[in-house]
Amino acid sequence: MYRKILITTDGSAVSKHTACAGVQFAAQMGAEILALYVAPEYQYPVYVEIIPPSYPSEEEYMAQMRRVGDEHMRSILQEADKCGLRHEGLTAFADGAALKIVNVAEEQHCDLIFMGSHGRSGWGQLLLGSVTNKVLSHTSLPVLVHRLIKEPGS
Repeated sequence: MYRKILITTDGSAVSKHTACAGVQFAAQMGAEILALYVAPEYQYPVYVEIIPPSYPSEEEYMAQMRRVGDEHMRSILQEADKCGLRHEGLTAFADGAALKIVNVAEEQHCDLIFMGSHGRSGWGQLLLGSVTNKVLSHTSLPVLVHRLIKEPGS
């Protein structure tokens, strides 16, 4: 049914559990996986007149965030490899993760976005905001939301 599934991760324990469920779902479908980590854009220190020598350059920052993204996506890609699925990892840069997720899914011709939710409701959801809710409201692609009943390790 689905040929290419976008699985998002932010490196948290919740997203790692979600990603594992996403790979298992993709295996049932025989679908290709695109793992995505969205890193914040590089920020110049606007509060000082001279950039401190210890402040990373834009190139250093981008390289470091790609290493972080690779680390966060490693378990997804290893699991996909074990399942014999075609897979790819991508680190993208944006200050708004939700819109970047939607754009990448469309640009990469994904059939489905698979992502997690902490399962918060009421004020917790309203005050904290939700990347998942923003993705749901900005895409026409199907989104499968994997909701954890309890936090990992509890």
